[in-house]
Amino acid sequence: MATPLAPFYQLKCSCNSYPWGKQGSQSLAATLCAKTPGWTRDGPSKIFEIDEDTPYSEMWMGTYPEMPSYVISTGEDLQKVLDRYPHQLIGDKVTYKFGNTLLPFLPKVLSIAKALPLQIHPNKDFASRMHREKPSEFTDPNHKPEIALALSEFEAFCGFKPLDEVARLLNLAPLQHLRSIGNAASGNFTDEDLRRVVQKILESDDKVLRQTYKDLTSLPSSSFNTPANSHIPELAPRLADQFSEADPGVLVGLLTMNYLKLQAGDAVYIPADGIHAYISGDIIECMARSNNVLNTGLCPKADRTNARQFCDLLTFRPHDPQQCMLPAKGYPRSEKGKTKLYKPPLSEFNVLQTELAAGEREVLGKGGASIVIATRGGATVDCGEKSFNLEEGHVYFVAHGIRMDITASDKGLLMHTAYVD
Repeated sequence: MATPLAPFYQLKCSCNSYPWGKQGSQSLAATLCAKTPGWTRDGPSKIFEIDEDTPYSEMWMGTYPEMPSYVISTGEDLQKVLDRYPHQLIGDKVTYKFGNTLLPFLPKVLSIAKALPLQIHPNKDFASRMHREKPSEFTDPNHKPEIALALSEFEAFCGFKPLDEVARLLNLAPLQHLRSIGNAASGNFTDEDLRRVVQKILESDDKVLRQTYKDLTSLPSSSFNTPANSHIPELAPRLADQFSEADPGVLVGLLTMNYLKLQAGDAVYIPADGIHAYISGDIIECMARSNNVLNTGLCPKADRTNARQFCDLLTFRPHDPQQCMLPAKGYPRSEKGKTKLYKPPLSEFNVLQTELAAGEREVLGKGGASIVIATRGGATVDCGEKSFNLEEGHVYFVAHGIRMDITASDKGLLMHTAYVD
């Protein structure tokens, strides 16, 4: 059935089940998907139900073809609706800017019980070339910078530590062999030296990795007495238990990367080619429209990318914990001041967080095409001539130029909105 033009559409989404996801109804991604209501990987006509024996990892919202959203009232793929009414739903400025009618961002809810692979999302030039050469592995030609917005306590490796903190660890006697290559052995430790160290770890055999892990964890706690390294004694056995003492991602994360522990409402920004690995927690994740990724650790050997290729692409920003953070700002279109803006340095999307107590009201002025989800509570949303009830887990597409007058239910509201201007 062809979907008629409307200012908003309730969406049916789906949730995947990677091993790192949270189990059954412990997964926020799964519980929200069940309330959406969701569809299963067997097809959009199949209703998503939680299996308590299954780990659930990501609920996707949007139009990426691997796991698209469907309009509930008609069963039609949202992208087909956008293709039919691009002027009214997306707006001419956005279609002109990106040269197509595709929704340029992909929001998700992630529930993380164990660490995701150590990874980067490649830049546009690399992604475009690899999409031509290996389209089954690189399914689009786009880059994938992203943000992660914490819904609960959230742990992550994000970018590299300051060079002096990495050098401090690699100067310890049991770890000095990691610096004994090229200029990395010198006293002046640079980003290029760090690149060589990371590559050396990723290319080391299991025996070397196990011995290095043993040497690291045998050091006295006084060896890790700076804020950048104090987490290592507690985190090392957790990661080794999840994967292996011979997984190179364990050492790369512990020795070279920023470890962050965020609270609800905190956010990080991951640029293209930025090294990262999420460790635990529930998050809203939003990225440019892409699913390209290179993995090199914290995953089975068969899933790892060529280490040299991975390291050649690495960027060295962010390079300390504060550079990782994406601070919330006031949102200029928020009439009641109840909405925070997370604005990364790219043109594909921004993310809003609206939090209301029971009965409170917020008005969001006319903005760009958006995906809206109630991650907690609910509300009535008045869009002028039409309104909708936004219940917990419900996902809506809202057309550009729509003013939303929001009144929270007696349970309050936590709402997240990804949009493009």
